[in-house]
Amino acid sequence: MSEPALAPRNAFHGVIAVWVASVVVAITLGILLPEADRVIWLLIAFGAIVLLSFAVQLAYGRAQGFTVRVASSVVGSLVVMGVVSAVFGLAALVTAV
Repeated sequence: MSEPALAPRNAFHGVIAVWVASVVVAITLGILLPEADRVIWLLIAFGAIVLLSFAVQLAYGRAQGFTVRVASSVVGSLVVMGVVSAVFGLAALVTAV
């Protein structure tokens, strides 16, 4: 008898984890940094999130769908960080008026 194949772990959890990390990083940077420095540090943080996305997906050890999972992680993180950045930008406009 052959051993039954183990069910592979769900790789989508890694995508969600990267999105959550990008939300936490964007909000932290938005709160701690002055307005003039936010954009530069958000770009640096996005670069780190891209590297984190590769690391998380490589840790799963599955080649199938790797590109789709990494792309989902990166694009989702870009959208999430963009929305958080827009909220901080609108808040800065409202407080300046």
